[in-house]
Order: sequence, then C-alpha cells, then structure tokens
Amino acid sequence: MIFSQQISDDICGIWLEEKKESHIEIYKIDDMYYGKIVWLANPNNDDGSIKLDKENPDPELKNRNILGLEIIKNLEFIESNDWANGQIYDARTGKTYELNAKLKSKDILLLRGFIGLSLIGKTTNWSRVK
Repeated sequence: MIFSQQISDDICGIWLEEKKESHIEIYKIDDMYYGKIVWLANPNNDDGSIKLDKENPDPELKNRNILGLEIIKNLEFIESNDWANGQIYDARTGKTYELNAKLKSKDILLLRGFIGLSLIGKTTNWSRVK
C-alpha cells in the first residue's frame, strides 16, 4: 500500500517527552526518521557545567553534549500512523532500545522502547510542541 508523503511525515516536528525535561525534533533523512534533543529544561549540571552524555557505555562518547544529541535513529514508516524498526537512546541510563512509534492523534506520539520483543518494553507519551 502506498501512502502519501504527508502521512509518512506526520511524525516530523518538535515533541515534549513525557518527563517534560526535553524537546526532541523528529526529522526525515531519505526514507528514515531521526530525532535529536533541541531543548533541555536544565541544560547545565548543579555546578554550572554543561550536561554531557556521562552514562554512555562507550568511554569515547561520554563527553558529548546532551543538547543536540541524536537519540532516535533509523525509524521507518510502516503504515498510516505507525513507524517501526528504529532505535532510541536513553541518555539518562546510557541504554539503547529498539523503537516503534504510533501517532495516537495529531499531537500525541506513543513511543515503545524494548529489547527483543515489543511485548516486553515501555511505552511513553510525547506531546507535540506548538
């Protein structure tokens, strides 16, 4: 089934994640969707230093700035309101999960992060930033 470009790109835009600590911009490159952190409620640590990717398991990546960090990769449009087969990185824990996403409405995005089977995972709700 072929869907219009507009439907597949409905996921694009800026989203407020469930904990309301960051905005993530979802954008398209070729036929895949990606997301990066474009705003942080608290971009600095208590000592005033910039928040870094300190939980990353790769020592070479621990000095990356959280602001601007790409956290969603290779998400594919599957069918109307559904995207799958991507990955999402949780900078709070340093863990990467497989990712499926579904638009519940124009302004509510459900993201399902999981390892292995999507039945064993966690769903979070993001709201579109206007």
